[in-house]
Amino acid sequence: MKFVEKIALVTGGASGIGQCTAKSLAELGALVLLADINAEAGEKAAAEIRGAGGKAEFVRLDVTDKASIAAVREHVMSTHGRLDILCNVAGWGHIQPFVDNDDAFIAKVMGLNLMGPVELIRAFFPAMIAAKSGKIVNVSSDAGRVGSLGESVYSAAKGGLIAFTKSLAREGARYGINVNAICPGPTDTPLLKSEPEKFLEAFLKVIPMRRFGKPEEVADAIVFMASNRADYITGQVLSVNGGITMVG
Repeated sequence: MKFVEKIALVTGGASGIGQCTAKSLAELGALVLLADINAEAGEKAAAEIRGAGGKAEFVRLDVTDKASIAAVREHVMSTHGRLDILCNVAGWGHIQPFVDNDDAFIAKVMGLNLMGPVELIRAFFPAMIAAKSGKIVNVSSDAGRVGSLGESVYSAAKGGLIAFTKSLAREGARYGINVNAICPGPTDTPLLKSEPEKFLEAFLKVIPMRRFGKPEEVADAIVFMASNRADYITGQVLSVNGGITMVG
């Protein structure tokens, strides 16, 4: 897989799966725009890629803020003229009974996991249509495929992202735009480590491979879907989860 002369935007690029995705794309030749709300970590991650010989820059992005999305779009289009690859990796969740979810919690979960990707794609989709090419990879979750105890709203958001991915793939296909989704299982990221130990132990017991996924293993699937090797794949959902779910 080669991404020479490709321009890729990766949300959540400052850490975890997003950072690994950005690093892999850069190693394969892409100019990567690491988009994240954490400027310090994002600048550091971009600098590490450049230090290794890759091409990367940090752009500050709050995916829940339309003005921030508009500013990033303006920067990308005025500076680079196009966007070839969009990876929506940023997301957030926390295990909590639905009856304890307040308005702020629900708004944050829906904003980061569903409406953020929707609005970011809306910002760049017309340009991809005009170019008659583009790769969009949305990071959903198996919670959106089968549900997850204590993550009802999160599951709803991720399920919505899957449905959006499939529907948008139908619209984009005639323009040479591929839209696919990756569903990670429990993955060894800072977000997972923030959960109580009892939940981590419960996760491990139901994963057939008896270990958490590595961020780079999920990144590999994202990079594949963003590559020319996936030119005839669109509207698909791929789980990277150690077998925790086996959805037909």
